[in-house]
Amino acid sequence: MSPLRSSLPRTKSLLTRSVAVLAAAALALTGCGSGDGGGSGGKTKLSFFSWDGEKIMKPLIEDFEKKNPSIDVEFSHTPPVAEYIAALQTRIVSGTAADVFVIAAENKTNLIQGGSVKDLTGKPFMANTSKFNTATYSQDGKAYGMSVSSWSAGILYNKDILDKAGVTEFPTKWDDFIALCQKLKAAGVTPYLESVLGMPLTVAALVGHANAAQGGDMDAQIFAGKKKFGDLWDGPLTTFNQLFTEGLVSKNAVGLKGEQIVDEFANGRVAMIPAGPWDVAGLHEKAPKLNMVFAGVPTPDGKPFWGGAASPGYAINAKTEHEKEAEAFLTYLGSKEGVALFNKQTSAMTTTADFDPVIDKVLEPNLQALKEGNFYLPQIAWPRVQDALNTEAVAQLQLMVQGQAKPADVAAALDNRLAQG
Repeated sequence: MSPLRSSLPRTKSLLTRSVAVLAAAALALTGCGSGDGGGSGGKTKLSFFSWDGEKIMKPLIEDFEKKNPSIDVEFSHTPPVAEYIAALQTRIVSGTAADVFVIAAENKTNLIQGGSVKDLTGKPFMANTSKFNTATYSQDGKAYGMSVSSWSAGILYNKDILDKAGVTEFPTKWDDFIALCQKLKAAGVTPYLESVLGMPLTVAALVGHANAAQGGDMDAQIFAGKKKFGDLWDGPLTTFNQLFTEGLVSKNAVGLKGEQIVDEFANGRVAMIPAGPWDVAGLHEKAPKLNMVFAGVPTPDGKPFWGGAASPGYAINAKTEHEKEAEAFLTYLGSKEGVALFNKQTSAMTTTADFDPVIDKVLEPNLQALKEGNFYLPQIAWPRVQDALNTEAVAQLQLMVQGQAKPADVAAALDNRLAQG
């Protein structure tokens, strides 16, 4: 690195000027610094950054603009999870973050402790949200995100393929699930696919099951220094890794995106995938005749568990110059009309007080899991450094499924990352 050292000051200077230019350009585009709001025809331009795509959010934005004709919403989107969080962080650092954006389990602590989001405690639009959802995006008794739905995700299977294989009941025990995967593979069917580009839903469910079996407070003990990650994670990771050590899931799955896996399922090329409510509408559209059924993730003791949490919430940029308009937008998104439209667009299991969600029949098992409390997501359970731990976990899991790390190595890496703060 020494040959480059002499060029660092000039490189830094050029980079600083470039960032400043880009930030100024982005600022002009978002309207976050313009005194007149940046909108056309005297309207205020309100910028909104989401991880839900335009197909989902456009109808809501159009309805909001119709009800609020003095506001134009400028929409931008980056898909979840890692891509969105990285993009948002870049925008926050450069001062170009949108007026309203999504706050998620993986970045809530950074956003709150970094002073990047406004305190929403006591705002009228927060009164309609569930206590569980509000608590998820709160710290020290103050709320920073408005979450209008919750989710549970499990294994979605093609019933016709399993019927053909002679399966009359989906397995609840992990050993029986492995046996089913082996049977399907022997018949020339790809049994299961799961991406490791993010936290695998199967891992979340297995860790959640182990946590419940050990009293439900393992995360609190880990973060208090009384336990290690291995005390909770070693067993579930060893279980999950069977899919790869026994050749039931290709190690190439590490690089697959979620939408690629959903497409494989829609086209009948894989029997089972991890999935959630967000996948249902698209699958109905892509494969109207697909006979799909949800089930919880099988566990060693035969008590299925699910990945799940309060859904990401909407937050207001602490530096917005359009707080009134941002609050109007959240008021709409949390209203009966807004929630109903979001439910229609996503099949989301909404949790606001004045609207009973219309649930696709396929999602009835997911809803039951929410009611019973049989769901878990590590990033929600972790009380701090969620983003760093999530990044470390995903990187280590990728090494594990490729045979370059053992389950104990993953847990040890998480301990080390937690120790760094």
